[in-house]
Amino acid sequence: MSTLEERVGARLLNRTTRRQSLTEIGQIFYERCKSLLADAEAAESVAQELSASPRGRLRITAPVTFGASCLAAMVARYLKVHPQVRVELTLTDRFVDLIDEGFEAAIRLGSLTDSSLIARELMPYRLLVCASPGYLAEHGEPLTPPALTGHACLGFLYTSQPTDTEWHFSDAHGSYTVPVTGPFLANDVKALRAAALQGAGVMLAPEVAVQDDLAAGRLVRLLRDYETPARPMHLVFPASRATPKLRAFIDQVVAEFGPNTVQDGRFEAT
Repeated sequence: MSTLEERVGARLLNRTTRRQSLTEIGQIFYERCKSLLADAEAAESVAQELSASPRGRLRITAPVTFGASCLAAMVARYLKVHPQVRVELTLTDRFVDLIDEGFEAAIRLGSLTDSSLIARELMPYRLLVCASPGYLAEHGEPLTPPALTGHACLGFLYTSQPTDTEWHFSDAHGSYTVPVTGPFLANDVKALRAAALQGAGVMLAPEVAVQDDLAAGRLVRLLRDYETPARPMHLVFPASRATPKLRAFIDQVVAEFGPNTVQDGRFEAT
């Protein structure tokens, strides 16, 4: 007690040979300490509660097409189970630095370059060739990759190259690189899908963007006997941020989009 009094620069106790009592300053000091301890206990309770169940803000980033076509619906299902979480989903095709930009997880396409992040493998990001029934009725169906040279092909307009001029295929006999041309190019898959639905041409589309159209017969999958390049897809997150809300999110993403969740031949509607 003497050390504490020396530190605060005031007498805290009245001392006699028979009893001790708090001075006025001591009483104020005691009440303040009691209040601080109560606040500390309350903060600890909040921390324990937060760690026990998913809640709070969760910032996620994903590629535009996959995010809009698949992930947004999954987030809605996640929120039904975890209503105290608020998800902020940013869709962009640029590389996002999770740490610098304050995101807790990202869906990434292609090869991984940041070894400091934990990565969970997801299903491959596959491309399919498709066209509308109306287009095929008018122009016929290409039966081999080289036959595409006689068709109007809808191309993706990349920022790093002028046009999507070559499509790549493979089968048991080898690989094929086919030069394609067409009347319409766009830098957005939704725009190309809209054109394909109107019969503007043949589209090389991400499976996730056209799966409902294939199932409903609005688009027809072509060249089923040939493989098109698939890009690896992962969920990545920093090792230090595995909060309950993130762990629950990771579990649901892997359950719905893990490497074995989409089987070949799932979308066979014609």
